[in-house]
Amino acid sequence: MRIGELAKKTGVPTRMLRYYEEQGLITPHRLGNGYREYDEYLVDRVHKIRGLLDAGVPTRIIGDMLPCLNQGPEIVVTDPDPKLREMLLAQRDKMTERIAFLEQNRDALTRYIEAMDIAGGSLPATGAR
Repeated sequence: MRIGELAKKTGVPTRMLRYYEEQGLITPHRLGNGYREYDEYLVDRVHKIRGLLDAGVPTRIIGDMLPCLNQGPEIVVTDPDPKLREMLLAQRDKMTERIAFLEQNRDALTRYIEAMDIAGGSLPATGAR
């Protein structure tokens, strides 16, 4: 598929996909005419990259994690880097804090929606908690 189709399937702009390529996060095939051709598996990879970026993980760490993105639950690391491990621990801790903060905000929104529903005479919201 071409870059525009990958952008459409992933919701990631073509400019960002080119940045991912520059960073070595995705690698398209080059056709004889110089056009990029992206494999279908990159749709999933781009979603994973986007999720990690949204969680605050920098591209330099994502690049190191790439082998883990396509592996199953049992990941084999042949040459563990202690500095990378420390960075990953820090990122995981930051992510845990963000998740807790998001859960608090979600619960506050749910309570506010329920209060609005009660004030408006509607049935209480049945949002997930």
